[in-house]
Amino acid sequence: MRFILEIRLRIFVIFFLLFCILLQGEAHEAESGFVTCGSLVKLINTRHNVRLHSHDVKYGSGSGQQSVTGVEAADDANSYWRIRGRPGSACQRGVPIRCGQAIRITHMKTGRNLHSHHFSSPLSNNQEVSAFGESGEGDDLDVWTVQCSGTFWDREEAVRFKHKSTEVFLSITGEQYGHPIRGQREVHGMPSPNHHNYWRTMEGVFIQPSSDSLRHDEL
Repeated sequence: MRFILEIRLRIFVIFFLLFCILLQGEAHEAESGFVTCGSLVKLINTRHNVRLHSHDVKYGSGSGQQSVTGVEAADDANSYWRIRGRPGSACQRGVPIRCGQAIRITHMKTGRNLHSHHFSSPLSNNQEVSAFGESGEGDDLDVWTVQCSGTFWDREEAVRFKHKSTEVFLSITGEQYGHPIRGQREVHGMPSPNHHNYWRTMEGVFIQPSSDSLRHDEL
């Protein structure tokens, strides 16, 4: 009888240890987390260490649309962007963004979408990137695909954004503006992937999945 009790105790200890290991794995996954639909984030260019930024200042050439730049300051509210689905496609709040998914990146303060088109950028003569639309609604040139290595866009991963229509990559190569946005970096589109077009999330509010998105119907 004693022998049976010892066996049961050992089995219990083994299962308890396995349970603890599983819990640690789940906690680590939740801590790292994914970027989800509806999240409000700042995006930093990993090569030049500046955050994607916009403001109600229009380009003096090219499209004349709202300019998009890179800034060093970490505390500028004009560097917040909301991650949304493409036009006409459902993107449920809190659901992780898949690698390869088409999204819109909407400027929080002005409600305009990250946008590109066949205009030359003012400093480097690459493709212009602007902010376009009103109240989050623009056109098909607001759509970008997330290029990452796994199944979902991990918060800690450096990713690329490829423009859906013109196939350029969101990039910075270091050119700086003068007045009235002195010191800010030009953001533009480049035709090929390279070390100038890697971005990572920094500060932000990451929307968690709701109970509705996690609930499954029982048969």
